[in-house]
Amino acid sequence: MNEIVVDVGINETRLAFLEDEELVELYIERKNNKRIVGNIYKGRVTNVLPGMQAAFVDIGLEKNSFLYVKDALPQELTGEVAEAFKDMSIRDVLKTGQEVVVQVIKEPIGTKGARVTTHITLPGRYMVLMPYTDYVGVSRRIGNEAERERLKSEIEEIKPNNMGVIVRTVAEGKTKDDFKDDIKFLLKLWQKIEKEKKLGFAPRLVYKDFDLVNRTIRDIFNQDIQRFVINDEAEYKNSRELLELISPGLKNRLEFFNDEMEDVFQHYNIESQINRGISRKVWLKSGGYIIIDTTEALTVIDVNTGKYVGTTDLEDTVYQTNLEATTEIAKQLRLRDIGGIIIVDFIDMTNEKYEQDVLNKLEKALSKDRTKTKILGITQLGLVEITRKKVRQRLDFLLQKKCNCCDGSGKVISEYTLLHKIEKQMKRISLHTSCQAVIFEINPSALESIQGEIELIEEIEAVTKLKIFFQTNEVLAYGELKMKIMGNLEMIESIMKEKAASKG
Repeated sequence: MNEIVVDVGINETRLAFLEDEELVELYIERKNNKRIVGNIYKGRVTNVLPGMQAAFVDIGLEKNSFLYVKDALPQELTGEVAEAFKDMSIRDVLKTGQEVVVQVIKEPIGTKGARVTTHITLPGRYMVLMPYTDYVGVSRRIGNEAERERLKSEIEEIKPNNMGVIVRTVAEGKTKDDFKDDIKFLLKLWQKIEKEKKLGFAPRLVYKDFDLVNRTIRDIFNQDIQRFVINDEAEYKNSRELLELISPGLKNRLEFFNDEMEDVFQHYNIESQINRGISRKVWLKSGGYIIIDTTEALTVIDVNTGKYVGTTDLEDTVYQTNLEATTEIAKQLRLRDIGGIIIVDFIDMTNEKYEQDVLNKLEKALSKDRTKTKILGITQLGLVEITRKKVRQRLDFLLQKKCNCCDGSGKVISEYTLLHKIEKQMKRISLHTSCQAVIFEINPSALESIQGEIELIEEIEAVTKLKIFFQTNEVLAYGELKMKIMGNLEMIESIMKEKAASKG
């Protein structure tokens, strides 16, 4: 059973896609950081880079967008004509200061600006309109050749002149009458964009794509989804109006979650599953687990048997763990929206048949992913290489930020390193002052960890002939040490007593 659950909040809207009550995709749209893929802008070329065959285009965002030469050439260039233009320099296509109408095809990620194209496409319910080309295509996900030909033939009859159309997967089994309203809606939209792009100066927004909920209704909500739940009445009514326009037959599957006393994500057990989506370690049902580590360049997934001891022999235990891991890996890639290069270190197998079974099951599990994903094979080191298209920010970037204590490393300094810092400071104070005692400020958790090494602290005191006192300060990072006061022992002990009395 497939379900979509929407949690509309004050600052953000969260949309969860469930398969048999398991969270497989999570989308988050915040008021101050809305998705821009699909938006159309009138931009201005700020810099042309022949060495990269690309140009920077100012579309009014914080970072300039990036336009490759192949995305700047006219879309109608195909076949032999395109071959003649393939070596054309970006300088022959764009000039600095030139105004250009572009559409965002990739979100800004990290330090990189958005990627844009001049090849405008307008998605509808059953098709995508391409105003600048005359071509009919059918989604690759429609595998039946007879159905592909039928759809192509019917679209050829009703498509606008000198415009292209790509038939979407959801159009499978639909008829010409279903497509007419879609084409009418898209043509009206294009006429509005044509007028809008002639107005005003660059950079400016010409067309804003649907928001998260409406986009999901248009692109994903179909007969395969049994329930679409929304916890906000206004959003529910807007969704009903859109469904009335594009797919009236699905209105009875739209539900309003009318319970102010209960959180909709808690009701569907989604919150606990989100926590799994940002955990480094993910447990498998058998007792095995996978570790997911992400760097800027790639993501590494390590498979381990963990608590699973199997029932037959070691080889079978390894095989069963690897098989189970394939399903979880495919799910985590979708849920976390991990893109780029992915390396999977399955547990070593000596049986070639087992190895092929694991690859086949991984491929089958990844086939559910709407984002383009490809298994490249096994390296000489026995690692499985996967590539997955980068479309948007990963889930962990949306839900987490860099830790101030570990600066994103995932680790903090050990108690021994901290004691070494204390020792160095104490020796310096002993050499250069005549004081008898020192008060250090330290993070409460760090103090707790070094108190287990009381003998080392006493040895530092004996060597330096100084008494050490600690006061906690929650503002300090875990490994941070701050020398607060130093002086004679009587004065320092008096300060510590006053501090203890004020707390009491």
